[in-house]
This record gives sequence, C-alpha cells and structure tokens, in this order.
Amino acid sequence: MRRNLTVSDKGQITLPAAVRKRYGIHSGSLLILEDGEDGLSLKPAEAMPIEIYTDEQIEEWRKADTYKPGERKKILGKLKKYL
Repeated sequence: MRRNLTVSDKGQITLPAAVRKRYGIHSGSLLILEDGEDGLSLKPAEAMPIEIYTDEQIEEWRKADTYKPGERKKILGKLKKYL
C-alpha cells in the first residue's frame, strides 16, 4: 500500500485507518522510526519494563547458587549437546 501523507505544522502525520488496523496501532501505541539509506520506515514497538537489582539482591542470588564440587561442570557438560 502506498499513500501520500501530509505533515502538519507540528511535524505530525496521520496514519490511514487501514494501516493502523493491520498493524494493531492505536492511540498511545509506540512506533520505531528508522532513517535508512532507502528512506524512512515505521515499525510497531513494544515497551518492556526493566528491573534494576540492588547489590544485596545479587549477593543473595550468588549465595543461593552454590554447587557441590564438580556439579556445575557435570551440568554444563549435559547442556553442551543442546548448544
């Protein structure tokens, strides 16, 4: 589908309803704008929440992640066939 869009004084464009429906774009949707050699492209985006862990949390996980001597090596050996 090829459409001509007009840019407003504020630099805004309106995406045709058929395009919004096809890609699930609605009010408040995030889009990625890429400026490439072939021109501009828009792609739907998704915001993913991130968590920041404290040094104390990381240290707790390290303490909980204890293997008996040789156990880690044995587990990694089993996993290698899947990598």
